[in-house]
Amino acid sequence: MDSVAQAWLVYRLTGSSALLGLISFANQVPVFLISPLAGYVADRFSRHKIVIATQVSSMCLALTLAWVTLTNRVQIWELFVLASLLGVVNAFDIPARQAFLVEMVGREDLINAIALNSSMFNGARIIGPAVAGILVAKIGEGWCFFANGVSYIAVITGLLMMRLDPFRLKPASTSAWHTIREGFTYVGRTAPIRSLMATLAVISFAGLPYAVLMPIFADRILHEGAEGFGVLMGVSGAGALLGALLLASRTGVKGLGRWVAVGTMAFAVSLIGFAWSGRLSLSCSLLFLTGFAAMITMGSSNTLIQSMVPDHLRGRVMSVYSMSFIGMGPFGSVWAGYMAEHFGAPLTLTIGAIACLGVAIVFAMRLPAFRAEARELIVAQQATGGSPVQEVTATGAEADMEPAGTGD
Repeated sequence: MDSVAQAWLVYRLTGSSALLGLISFANQVPVFLISPLAGYVADRFSRHKIVIATQVSSMCLALTLAWVTLTNRVQIWELFVLASLLGVVNAFDIPARQAFLVEMVGREDLINAIALNSSMFNGARIIGPAVAGILVAKIGEGWCFFANGVSYIAVITGLLMMRLDPFRLKPASTSAWHTIREGFTYVGRTAPIRSLMATLAVISFAGLPYAVLMPIFADRILHEGAEGFGVLMGVSGAGALLGALLLASRTGVKGLGRWVAVGTMAFAVSLIGFAWSGRLSLSCSLLFLTGFAAMITMGSSNTLIQSMVPDHLRGRVMSVYSMSFIGMGPFGSVWAGYMAEHFGAPLTLTIGAIACLGVAIVFAMRLPAFRAEARELIVAQQATGGSPVQEVTATGAEADMEPAGTGD
């Protein structure tokens, strides 16, 4: 609700597609800049306490945005400041929360935990945008911001109720700079993880900014206004929810590399179709597929990365993941906003989708080269974690990251 209402508020105040991109840039660029430090913090201190602190901070920012909007004193510069501050909070939240997952559920349930987490998130994406579209049209954006702020009470309460093993601060054996660099070095020399993150970076930069341009499609192309905006975002979330539930039904990592390649291709093709659709019904169908394919790609990538990375590097590797996936988003948003302002939203989405299609083809072609390394990493981490080696047998292990077109 908050994201939809904020995008619509910026569009209502300015009517500028470029500013839609800039507000997204302000919200996400701190993730790119601060994530290395956040990864160091996540590996040195209690991830549980870090997540509690970030959720409290997010609640305060959401309620502040609600106050300035409901009192009719909101200005565009205030939106940029609050978006930037929330970006700083998210920079620390994302790597800590991603790394915290394995502490809560254990490695043997990690794939299901990631998928179920995604299903809850995308279940909210179905309801939130639809409700936000109605509320924005009827009573304004401020109440959406207020509902977002109040919702953090449940999140914080749940975190405080958790009973975890006592956290023990590990003594620092090297400097902070060396510790941060160690995470980048590991990603750079590990071909499967490096390739997954490069693919995510291209998708985040070139493809995912379609959400930033959605107000333009809803208002200028489909002529459906705020309610249509909510419907479009809702069907995209519905597709993502279905993808998350499909991932949650899996019991191992076999074939997830192929899912990344095929999912990225499907995402690109459906996005091109949506860009040139002029009917709401067709646009909704294509966005459903876009959301489904994007979730398959992102969820599979996240699961594979977390299955391969050793625990002592988890926070730092997930901070690089944040930079690749979340951190590239702001640059893509600015690019998309500028391109849409000068060349139109349909052409902008088409160019981005073609780039996603290209990286999917490259990833599929490189899968055979790093399949064996991926298998060894997964087996090593499962053995270290003491969990059963699911689907990593003489036949299944070689299919962990099989290229598209081979046997399942």
